[in-house]
Amino acid sequence: MNVKTASVCPVSSQVNGVKAVNGVNGEVKDCPAKGGLFREWRRPDLPSKCTYQPGAPLEKSPHLHVKPQDRLKIMPNILHNIGNSPLVRLNRIPQHDGLKCEFLVKCEFFNAGGSVKDRIGLRMIEDAEARGNIKPGDVLIEPTSGNTGIGIALASAVKGYRCIIVMPEKMSMEKVDVLRALGAEIVRTPTSASFDSPESHIGVAKRLMEEIPNSHILDQYRNPSNPIAHFDQTAEEILDACDGKIDMLIASAGTGGTIAGLSRKIKMKCPNCKIVGVDPYGSILAQPEAMNKSEVSFYEVEGIGYDFVPTVLSRDLIDKWYKSSDRESFLMARRLIREEGLLCGGSSGSAMYCAVQAAKDAGLKKGQRVVVILPDSIRNYMSKFLSDDWMSQRDFLELEQQLEPSKEWWWNLNVSALKLLAPLTVMPSVSIQDTLDLLNKEGFDQVPVVDETG
Repeated sequence: MNVKTASVCPVSSQVNGVKAVNGVNGEVKDCPAKGGLFREWRRPDLPSKCTYQPGAPLEKSPHLHVKPQDRLKIMPNILHNIGNSPLVRLNRIPQHDGLKCEFLVKCEFFNAGGSVKDRIGLRMIEDAEARGNIKPGDVLIEPTSGNTGIGIALASAVKGYRCIIVMPEKMSMEKVDVLRALGAEIVRTPTSASFDSPESHIGVAKRLMEEIPNSHILDQYRNPSNPIAHFDQTAEEILDACDGKIDMLIASAGTGGTIAGLSRKIKMKCPNCKIVGVDPYGSILAQPEAMNKSEVSFYEVEGIGYDFVPTVLSRDLIDKWYKSSDRESFLMARRLIREEGLLCGGSSGSAMYCAVQAAKDAGLKKGQRVVVILPDSIRNYMSKFLSDDWMSQRDFLELEQQLEPSKEWWWNLNVSALKLLAPLTVMPSVSIQDTLDLLNKEGFDQVPVVDETG
């Protein structure tokens, strides 16, 4: 990978030419009296101090930059299958919704680890290696909603790092299982903990870094390598595929690195392109701030939205925001799967639902082009929005979708026609040991206790 060395960005891991040796993005200060370095952890919601201005020559950028990589016939390792995701035209959904403009979706679930966050996981590691901040055998710690963790764990498995992922309990077990399979160690934190709480995934990661020797937090919330990965590569892939013609781009925001990096580069090449951000109800990323006033305090969609504005999210780069609900997101994700054959995750539904609304509001016509980022795959949510039962329990399905009597062979039968077994019950006088033996024998995990009266 061709790396351009550059002067130091104020938010990078080098200050006054000194390299961090125990942390990638902590504040690093020269301490001659001690003959070494000491660090102060920084909040993930501080304003960016990046000095690079949109439109300025890359030679003046304080960051490391790489050229988009060509697809190889034979890849040296799986990390070379990160990037160059396909751009696919939608057909049935735009037609069904009465839209004449062209819809293209960037299918980021084709990356090696299954999400757009593979790009930043690898990029943060490689930039830190290029600066000499980390070396194989070190410990990489990351607070994440899961996908960035998978990207980092994947790269760690290939490169030889120990990886610890700290993630809220809300995140799916599928993500946990994938992380464990990649060799990562998992620490779960309360979903209800605010970002600046010691019990949050960010607070726990900070504490682990302080306790574990040779450990580093890559810090996707502040690390400039996050948006730069998309500035250098994702945006270039889109511009190349579209021959520089894009009228609107829609992306959901979590850390905000994806939409910030895309906006910076695309606005340089297509200044009239409208950049639309998507933020779930219950999050505070959207602007104007009044949009964030809501009775919703919890949302099921994973990987987008936060209770703070990450440093890497330059909200001035977004032209318009839309808010998304769980129901709208999951139903649209199901439509993308069923009508377009795209095996995507729930936040893809958020982006696509708002893309349809944004295209209608803008009055886009035939010949105009919309690009939508689909962040991750169906793999992480097999037990969630793919399940009719899970959707029904949360009232996300229409009544007719829940019933669908034609699918049930028993729908028109009388109850008397069903060969039902007598329910397993125990009397109050039965001992606990005998009850447990009965449950094991019959293969049940619960049993009602009834007396003589029923």
